[in-house]
Amino acid sequence: MTEPEALFPSRTLAQARDVFAALRARVNDYLTARADLAELRADLTEHGVSPLGALADAKALEARLYADLEHFAAEGVQVKGFAPLLLDFPGERDGVPVLWCWLEGDETIDWYHRLDTGFAGRRRV
Repeated sequence: MTEPEALFPSRTLAQARDVFAALRARVNDYLTARADLAELRADLTEHGVSPLGALADAKALEARLYADLEHFAAEGVQVKGFAPLLLDFPGERDGVPVLWCWLEGDETIDWYHRLDTGFAGRRRV
């Protein structure tokens, strides 16, 4: 059986950073849409109305977020979390398979972890 990581392209840190830079605008749009959806849901639950829209608008935002997550995956990025957004980029460091790791709030990819350690094994590059 093929390991899930084998389905994604392996990248150097520089390549992973380039991919992230190319995705950055869409990542920022995702973060805004996610916040809009959270506020819209809260308003609809508490007040039944929202300046951000109605139930149909919430459904449209959900579809948009899902499409964004699918787009990231299609670019070879592993989506490990959506709130906060956590993206892993398969790669190799000193001959060891790693995941270059970006967590919402990071400016760029400055972390990595081995495949067998997960997020708890994160280290600065």
